[in-house]
Amino acid sequence: MNTALYKLIEEGEHQQQDFKYCINDSKKIAKSLVAFANTDGGRLLIGVKDNGKVAGIRTDEEYYMVESAAKIFSNPPIPYTTKEWHSEGKTVLEISILPSDKKPHFAKDEQGKWLAYVRIKDENVLAHKIQLVTWEKLNSSQGIYFTYSDDENFLIQYLQKFKSITFSKFIRLAHISRKRAEDILSNFIIMDVLRILTTRDGTTFTLNSDFDKSELEKFN
Repeated sequence: MNTALYKLIEEGEHQQQDFKYCINDSKKIAKSLVAFANTDGGRLLIGVKDNGKVAGIRTDEEYYMVESAAKIFSNPPIPYTTKEWHSEGKTVLEISILPSDKKPHFAKDEQGKWLAYVRIKDENVLAHKIQLVTWEKLNSSQGIYFTYSDDENFLIQYLQKFKSITFSKFIRLAHISRKRAEDILSNFIIMDVLRILTTRDGTTFTLNSDFDKSELEKFN
């Protein structure tokens, strides 16, 4: 028994670890690689069942499937490293992904669409539109244009009272356009005023408990 391998497996699936019994579709693997790269990085243990039982990889085909997932079905391509674990005559392939500085990465799905994912706990979740806008702004050399208007003030006051809000609810209550809401939410995330919380059930926005409203009011 390989003690180090089993210590990893005992952790179970979590935000930085995923199990795959086998690979029969590079697109599905690309989804996991993209989610890791877009979040905190992580490792994929191939040849391990969901219940933690070691099945082992079958052939060298797994290596080619991973390469296709990272280079063909991920955009931009995702760098990774590999490691083989050997235990009781079986081989487990570990794929390690670092957090990317080229976010967002997109995975090609079965319909040919390019979609971005993030890793939330032990799930790969579709990235919200605001997350994509935020990444786009962070990648831009132009910075952000910010003023503290009534719209921004409304959002801060609402969150101080009700703790969280969805994208659609912000648009409806503030009576603003989708584009205006995107700008406000993404700017506040970049400025570390807001936190974006994504789960399988949806995405909400909350205040960073450390933010100082008086700093924002200087822009008024």
